[in-house]
Amino acid sequence: MALQESKVEISAAAADAANDVLLEHAFENWNVLEDVIVQRAWVTGISVDEREANAQWAALAPLLAAAGVVSIGERVERTLADADWRDSYKAHFHAWQFGRLHWVPVWERGTFSLPPGDAVLWLDPGLAFGTGNHETTRLCVERLVGISKTGIRKPETMRVVDAGCGSGILALSAALLGYRDISGFDNDPEAVRVSEENAALNGLDGRVRFSTGDLVTGLASEQADVVLANIQADVLMRFARELVGAVAPGGTLILSGILAPENAQVRAAFAAVALSWPIESRVMGEWSDVQLKRP
Repeated sequence: MALQESKVEISAAAADAANDVLLEHAFENWNVLEDVIVQRAWVTGISVDEREANAQWAALAPLLAAAGVVSIGERVERTLADADWRDSYKAHFHAWQFGRLHWVPVWERGTFSLPPGDAVLWLDPGLAFGTGNHETTRLCVERLVGISKTGIRKPETMRVVDAGCGSGILALSAALLGYRDISGFDNDPEAVRVSEENAALNGLDGRVRFSTGDLVTGLASEQADVVLANIQADVLMRFARELVGAVAPGGTLILSGILAPENAQVRAAFAAVALSWPIESRVMGEWSDVQLKRP
C-alpha cells in the first residue's frame, strides 16, 4: 500500500499550539515533529492518497492559522513505500494495556508475548490511523472494562453500540471483552470499510456488525445496554436526545471526545435530557469523558 505524506514547516515556537489543534480536533493521523537542536518544527500527516491529503489539509490549515500557527514555505508531498510508512508510525504507536486487554501494533505479532487469560487487539496503521493511543479512546475502553467486571450482568448478555465507530477499535475491544451483540456505525463509508478490515485482521469477522449511518439513523433501532460515543463535544450536545434515547433501562451511556474545559457544559446538556440519571466524569490529560447510567 502506497500512502501520501504531507509535511509543512512551521515556526518552532508554534509547535505546542499546533499540537493542541491536532488534539482538539482529533487529527489522529497528523503529528508535530520538532528538531530542538536546530529549532525547527513541522506538521506532518499520512493519508491514503493525494485527494485525501488535500482535503485534510484544507480542513486543518485554517484551524492552525486561527491558532496563530503560520506555515513556513509550501506543503511538501511525497508517496511513501510500505517500509516508509511503517517506520513512520512505529515512532508514534506502541503497545498499551488496560486490565486484561492489550492493543498491539501488528508488526510486533512475532515478538509480543500475551499473558495467560489476556486478549489482544492487533492494530495496523496501514488500515486505520486511529490506533487507540488517544486519551479519548482510552477513557472509553476503561469504562467498557469496568462495566464488564461489575458482575451485575455478564457481558455476553449485553448489547453494545459504538456510535461514530471510526476505525472500530471500541466495538472490537468490546468483542474481546466478551460482549456478544455488538454493532458500530459511522457516517463515513471509509471508516466502516476500515472497521471491517480491522475486524478481519483480528479474526472477528461477523462478531461485530458495522454499517453507515448518522446519530439519527444509526440509533434508530432497538436500545442498547452500552452506548459509546467518542465524537466531539458540540456534536454530542446537539444529539443529546438521540443518544440518551438509545440507552436501555439499566444501561450506560459513555461519552468522550470532550476537552476537559468543555466537560461541565456537556454534563449540563445531558443532565437536562436524562433527568435523574446518575452522571460522572473523569479527566485524562487534556481530555475527559462523561458517563450516565439509566435507572
